[in-house]
Amino acid sequence: QVQLVESGGGLVQAGGSLRLSCAASERTFSSYSMGWFRQAPGKERELVAAISWGAGTTYYADSVKGRFTISRDNAKNTAYLQMNSLKHEDTALYSCAASPDLRTTRTDRYAYWGRGTQVTVSS
Repeated sequence: QVQLVESGGGLVQAGGSLRLSCAASERTFSSYSMGWFRQAPGKERELVAAISWGAGTTYYADSVKGRFTISRDNAKNTAYLQMNSLKHEDTALYSCAASPDLRTTRTDRYAYWGRGTQVTVSS
């Protein structure tokens, strides 16, 4: 059982930056690919970014390419999401998730989820 805890959310002005962290309880963290998802009120949850076991492969949704960067530090059992040039439409609850797959963009392949951290971007 992998427990995930997100932090780093908050209120920021448009154009600003935030760095989200996802701390995992599992010592075998490096055996899981990680994803960051977001869900805004009235909208479906969407995969924002994903990273493979060894960080060799990353994925970004078109809406965040060039602005967001996903990374991981397996020694610290932590994944990160650096968010720059934030827009009002980035406002959402951001959750991290872990998958036993080497890499995946399929939501149903993520077995473990954190509770999320709220990101609010004022326009």
